[in-house]
Amino acid sequence: MIDAEVPHDGTGRVELSFTVLDADPERTAKRQVRVPPGVTVFDSASWNGIAIDSTCGGHGTCHKCKVKVEGPTPITRHDQKTFSRDQLDEGWRLACLVNATRDLVVDVPPLTTRPKAATVGVGRQVILRPAIQKRYVELEEPTLADQRTDLDRLLDAIDDLEPVADLHLLRRLPTVLRAADFKVTAVIVDEALIDVEPGDTTKTQYAIAFDLGTTTVVATLLDVATGTPVAVASMLNRQQPFGGDVITRISATMMDPEALGRLQRAAAETLSTLATQVCTEGGVEPAQVYEVAVAGNATMTALVLGIDPEPLGVAPFIMSSPQPPDMLASELGLTLHPRARATLFPALGAYVGGDIVAGMLASGMDRDKRTRLFIDVGTNCEIVLSDGDRILSTAAPAGPAFEGGAIRCGMRAADGAIEVVKLGDDVDLGVIGDVEPRGLCGSGLVDAVAELVKVGLLDASGRYVTDAVAKEVAPSLADRLTTISTERGEERIFVLHRPTPDAEPEDCVVLTQRDVRELQFAKAAISTGWTLLLEELGLEHRDIQQVLLAGSFGSYLSAASAVRIGLVPQLPVLRIVAAGNVAGEGAKMALLSVRERAGARALLEEVTYVELSDRPEFNDRFVDQLGF
Repeated sequence: MIDAEVPHDGTGRVELSFTVLDADPERTAKRQVRVPPGVTVFDSASWNGIAIDSTCGGHGTCHKCKVKVEGPTPITRHDQKTFSRDQLDEGWRLACLVNATRDLVVDVPPLTTRPKAATVGVGRQVILRPAIQKRYVELEEPTLADQRTDLDRLLDAIDDLEPVADLHLLRRLPTVLRAADFKVTAVIVDEALIDVEPGDTTKTQYAIAFDLGTTTVVATLLDVATGTPVAVASMLNRQQPFGGDVITRISATMMDPEALGRLQRAAAETLSTLATQVCTEGGVEPAQVYEVAVAGNATMTALVLGIDPEPLGVAPFIMSSPQPPDMLASELGLTLHPRARATLFPALGAYVGGDIVAGMLASGMDRDKRTRLFIDVGTNCEIVLSDGDRILSTAAPAGPAFEGGAIRCGMRAADGAIEVVKLGDDVDLGVIGDVEPRGLCGSGLVDAVAELVKVGLLDASGRYVTDAVAKEVAPSLADRLTTISTERGEERIFVLHRPTPDAEPEDCVVLTQRDVRELQFAKAAISTGWTLLLEELGLEHRDIQQVLLAGSFGSYLSAASAVRIGLVPQLPVLRIVAAGNVAGEGAKMALLSVRERAGARALLEEVTYVELSDRPEFNDRFVDQLGF
């Protein structure tokens, strides 16, 4: 009999402890990841670079994503077809069908096959067709009767491709051929014959996908021969000292002629550090990495290329080019294979950049016939709406609230940050790192406001209620509602955490009235954006069949809280999907398939950009969206 799974309410976090087994016990690895409830074990692993066999795209039909889960777990009919009764009792399940609604311990067996397809993004399957190709050949040695050049001899042996040799190859070719007894591997990227290596090295084909974010940069090392991730690493963008958002970094280049060079070097150092880290973790020599793909917003792309970003920051917001040229990875400051190629994603506009194009590619916005809303929440919020025929995009100036900026106790999502808030008879907090709370990150801010609205301590206008009303609607929480003195005068606050029972409010983690206003402005800008896109397509909220929340913040944002405050349309929480790092997923797709790379470029013609700043109705809609 199939077990029934308990539904979840879309709030909180669950922790998955993966043990990634290997034929060599010394290479068995353990990873702990945190994801929103309801995400499948397969997606949780995929987002974090943990390889689980699959070819069907997570639909339960290929029966390859076998994992062992500790504790009671619902059994589906696909599980019953795949495993014996004893195996089911031992906890064996298909990872794509296990929804993580509680903390789980999961054993991942070694890959037993070389998958022909790599599943990336949200429900997207990629057929492997990478730009990197290797061909092992055993050549006849030259004789007086056969005086073909070394290059002709090599090209004649590669009968399925027509590569063009570059200078690096010609410099190495005579020596390598003779040292290897004419048994070599040709390395081709796109149409360029970039190297020849002694012996058979066809199993070493690596590339790195970068999500070049304003705050965080993520690198994924890929084995393009199998389509599987080898290692993943992330770090803060080293451009942080120049400002936390793109506008401050653009301003830095306008005020200091030296700043552009320093920003470019900081981006290069970030990419280089991550490349070294994933190569070390994956046990791969940097010289075995032949290609990189970079997905970043228009400003980050301009800065890493050393292009003056000032026109992006002032009206009419003009890019130097929608499609950066392909180049050598070394031009981005990367020390990989000397002739490794770099490809950067195209942008739709100054504020809908390559990271969003990568996200649309990964989530299949141009392929799915459903009405879908894609939101990448951040300082600059990018929004895409598709009705299955037309695709519209826009950008909304959300401000720094979601990154912890302009919030009294705001901080980034690091150890000590409150990321989950539940209000009942008391305050229940989820804190990153399970340490003493130090502040409030973006997801915690949204949770806190949503919970305060739910219990009645914030009214529909976003104002804290009076003490008398607080004692009536939430008597057990009323003592946490108080005032503090600020430079702007007396301000109402809600105390989320007291380090000691008698701590003064100034020493506590609090949510101020001004913090609530900052969130209101941010969410109103975003909801105005998607409201205007809906009107453009003649749609209503209820027509939306799926909402994709992209990016790191979107992944950890409570769907229920986002609905309650109006950040996303009023829809059932199960229609709201945490899409994960879709920018990084799109970058991976570009490395795994030249067809998908062409699809990213095609999006420039398929997507219509809608500028909000010149819409006369924007201000009226914005005011309408301020309330809860």
